[in-house]
Amino acid sequence: MSRLIIISNRLPFSIDREGDKISVRQSSGGLVSAIKSYFENANDRDKTITEKLWVGVADFPRQDWQAVEQEQNEHEDFKVLPLFAFSDKQLYEDYYNGFSNSVLWPLFHYFSSLAEFKANYFDAYIKVNLFFADQLTPLLHPDDTIWIHDYQLMLLPQLLRGENPELSIGFFLHIPFPSYEIFRLLPTEWKKTLLQGIMGADLIGFHTHDYVQHFIQSVKIVLGVDTYFQNLQYQDRLVKVDLFPIGVDFKKFNSTRNDPTIMRMRDDLKKNFEHKKIVFSVDRLDYTKGLMSRLMAIEYFLNTYPQWRERVVFILNVVPSRDTIKAYDDRKKEIEEKIGTVNGKFSTISWQPIIYRYNHLNFTELMALYHAADAALVTPLRDGMNLVAKEYVATSSEGGVLILSELAGAASELNEALLVNPIDMVDVGGAINRALIMPEAEKRNRITIMQKRLQDYDVVRWVGDFLEQLSIVKREQQKFEVRVVDERIVGMLKDQYEESHKRCLLLDYDGTLAPITRIPSQAIPNKQLIDFLRNLAAEDRNYVTIISGREGDVLEKWFGDLPLTLVAEHGASIKKKGEAWRHEVSVADKWKDQIRPLLKFFVNRCAGSFIEEKRNTIAWHYRNTQGGLGFTRSRELLNNLTQLIQNSPLQVVDGNKVIEVRISGFDKGVAVLKIVNEISPDFTLCIGDDITDEDMFKALEQRTRAYTIKVGYGSTAAKYTIISQAQVLPLLDHLTENAYAGSQI
Repeated sequence: MSRLIIISNRLPFSIDREGDKISVRQSSGGLVSAIKSYFENANDRDKTITEKLWVGVADFPRQDWQAVEQEQNEHEDFKVLPLFAFSDKQLYEDYYNGFSNSVLWPLFHYFSSLAEFKANYFDAYIKVNLFFADQLTPLLHPDDTIWIHDYQLMLLPQLLRGENPELSIGFFLHIPFPSYEIFRLLPTEWKKTLLQGIMGADLIGFHTHDYVQHFIQSVKIVLGVDTYFQNLQYQDRLVKVDLFPIGVDFKKFNSTRNDPTIMRMRDDLKKNFEHKKIVFSVDRLDYTKGLMSRLMAIEYFLNTYPQWRERVVFILNVVPSRDTIKAYDDRKKEIEEKIGTVNGKFSTISWQPIIYRYNHLNFTELMALYHAADAALVTPLRDGMNLVAKEYVATSSEGGVLILSELAGAASELNEALLVNPIDMVDVGGAINRALIMPEAEKRNRITIMQKRLQDYDVVRWVGDFLEQLSIVKREQQKFEVRVVDERIVGMLKDQYEESHKRCLLLDYDGTLAPITRIPSQAIPNKQLIDFLRNLAAEDRNYVTIISGREGDVLEKWFGDLPLTLVAEHGASIKKKGEAWRHEVSVADKWKDQIRPLLKFFVNRCAGSFIEEKRNTIAWHYRNTQGGLGFTRSRELLNNLTQLIQNSPLQVVDGNKVIEVRISGFDKGVAVLKIVNEISPDFTLCIGDDITDEDMFKALEQRTRAYTIKVGYGSTAAKYTIISQAQVLPLLDHLTENAYAGSQI
């Protein structure tokens, strides 16, 4: 049971005052509609939420809030906490109209030339995010569920996490997350700080798969975060990134056909434009909405398809937005001039093609327009989602046609719409004509398919899905914490180690005893590690084995003079303490001639990848490649290799950013069983970090007093986990009291 706390820059309503009369007006926007719809519909479903609270900056005086507070909190399904205290108007201006809307908004919508990279904007952004954190921190409980929304508060997850590590924190970005090529335009410290802020969340949500992948790529490059599909390992925590395409209240919109007031207004609209097709657009005044490109497409359509003159009207409703900013006011004038030009060119005494309105539409007016329209023209140049498109589809009762920009987030779900390139007036103009002549059966079929999709994943499902996934992530984190080596487990291992008479220590090298390097040959053990291993192996009761994927010649060069056992190429070659190398594989290596050309082909297709040949294996490494490309190519290579080696004695191993081909029948699991069976120890400790080390962990599962430890996050057969490679030697030092320099655990 917990409180759900929604945090956004603005509250879900505004307070208007006319003289002594005070009224509350719901804010426009998809988030407000979504959350309010969820609260109205999910009260009986979610019994885990004890209280719902919405926090945001108040754009009204404190005394106005005091006048409506009681009535508002009684009327809504949630309580509201307005944040006052912005006496410094310039600070908020630099934060909101400055960094949020003059840097992040244009950049994330791919209008990089409009971004204003001013240092005072970023300073204000940090200060306002800190203000939110300072106001919220004293109010939060450890079991609270926090859901932070949108680009104005990207630093807040980490700020809250720093003071309340146990919190469940979700973050959702409602605008696009751009490709790294765009994101990297931010100054280095800015982009690092923004990503660190978002990564304070446990679950990070986006509207589309593309946004998810762009974010993951940026995090990997800027923060060096390790990823496993859409799970990120960051600062000893599991963080999940996923897509949650926001829905609409399908039932609410679809049922408006039964509202007599709406239907009456619809009939009036149709009567006003009798014998004419109606195409509508509803947009905020914003350069991302592509209004000028749309007007040019309408002009092209009227020029190219003259048969539609006097037979169609375009109703263009522009909702005021940021009209205090001069650039927006200039854009409004430009749009109105273009409308005047088109109407002046094509109008007759009894008809004008574009009906223009610059105002807010109330719900009834909007629904009547949705029902009356033969087509919706929704063609933003870039949009995080665009709920107008979804609302129109959900509302449509007579098979209207949706013309939708392929650059809107909604396009990934509404495939049955007529998808267009919004800047291609030929494409858009042709789609308008196609929409107007489309057969009724095709219209109904397209709308029905899209409606089913929106009904299945409506707004209640969207919120519920996000909150459920947040709970799952927290449970996964807790499972991991249970397995993490802590003081209690270290104490137990130390006791077992000290009491034992014959100890078997099985240690992987790369990623375990030494950090992963960009070039494998650079992972040379330093004198500190050599001395540590020498002392460890010198203890009479210790049988130390380094078990690695490296070649025997390399291990011999590095560790050949130490009194320990070496296992090379995952068990293909073994050198026991004081003995010569013994090679377990006798197959000739001509098989490599079949594999090598394919690996070379993938080296050419993936910059930064390289081939490493060993005595009994051949590997393709992609640790130095662009993250997304390397992983994609690795899946392609796996598929090709799997087909190539059919009916052969070879096997493919999918390792840590490496694909390796080797002879079947040997692996680290087989090797450690031979060693353990020969030694018969009363204490076994096995540590590794890679997928190939899972063979060891599984082989030792049933052994008594055998303790397996995986380095890093991820599913594992090991009994315990430690977070990073940097903790391995300190752990061994603590257990063995081997005086490893710089030891910390």
